[in-house]
Amino acid sequence: MNDAIAPGAEEPPEAPRPRRKGIYILPNAITLAALFSGFYGIVMAVNGRFEAACVSIFVAAVLDSLDGRVARMTNAQSAFGEQMDSLSDMVSFGAAPALIVYMWALKDMGKLGWIPAFVYISGAALRLARFNVNIGVVDKRFFQGLPSPAAAALVIGMIWVAEDWGLRGGERPVWLAWGAFGMTLYAGLTMVTNAPFYSFKVVGARQTVPFAVIVAIAVAMALISQNPPLALFGLFCLYGLSGYAVYAWRRMKGKPASVIAISTDEPDEKGLHQ
Repeated sequence: MNDAIAPGAEEPPEAPRPRRKGIYILPNAITLAALFSGFYGIVMAVNGRFEAACVSIFVAAVLDSLDGRVARMTNAQSAFGEQMDSLSDMVSFGAAPALIVYMWALKDMGKLGWIPAFVYISGAALRLARFNVNIGVVDKRFFQGLPSPAAAALVIGMIWVAEDWGLRGGERPVWLAWGAFGMTLYAGLTMVTNAPFYSFKVVGARQTVPFAVIVAIAVAMALISQNPPLALFGLFCLYGLSGYAVYAWRRMKGKPASVIAISTDEPDEKGLHQ
């Protein structure tokens, strides 16, 4: 057969070129800013400026809470953004807090100080990996285990309070180093538990709330401004215990304590979701 086009006949249209996949700038820029805050915290800790390091981790936590909301509000969600957010969280709320607390109090313990720091960074990695895998089956009202920003706030908040009280360098008592040891272990292990921690995701920007809620937020902001290190550390301590309280309350009421909404088909994983 002759494939030549007859005179006067229209040429077949060319196949459209595949469209290049772009990257949403706004949410990913916020994620990069959170990543920089975590990196800045590490640099400040290396230079012995632990108070600045603590502030930078809290700034990273604020930015981390914004990138996902901005992506949803601007309809700019993407698989790339989700992976970028997880990698940023691993640095800002996994590696950075572990290194900061190690340099602040744990390095003087020798190899014993490695234990809580490594447990913490391992817990953060395992928690983020489990979150990515179970994102479609977990009750959105709760986190499965302590979220990594809150875990970082526990460890870093304790350091910030001590620095604010003037407990620096050789002025730190021995019990404070052991307190850092215990708090770091607690935060690392709580990240990989099945205790349900309220996620606050059900409160959206377009949902109405009673007027008293706005008044309570204003009062809370005023109280936090009086002593930010102590107030934030106290709030996150309460939050860090709330998951176990909810778990115990559900058990007492005979309700399922798991936050897994849909069970998996893997027999080996059945015990993880009870």
